[in-house]
Amino acid sequence: MDWRERSLCRYEDPDLFFPIGTHDRGPALLQTDEAKAVCRRCPVMGRCLDWALESGPVEGVWGATTEAERRALRRRAARMTGTRTMSAA
Repeated sequence: MDWRERSLCRYEDPDLFFPIGTHDRGPALLQTDEAKAVCRRCPVMGRCLDWALESGPVEGVWGATTEAERRALRRRAARMTGTRTMSAA
């Protein structure tokens, strides 16, 4: 079974996971927080985050993270391994 078939987001409005506007204020912040709350209850949150990190720049909330948070995770991982990634360049 594909991990996506077990995801809780399948039962939510997809627009919830793609806030319009700045993710750190206003209505988009509330929407982002609501999407992350769904993610935190999801049994495949870790696999979802792994997919988003492996796939490169992906818009929206995946694995309870925003695109900016995933960029920061990739940069931190690159520093720890001493390599650079395309998104960190």
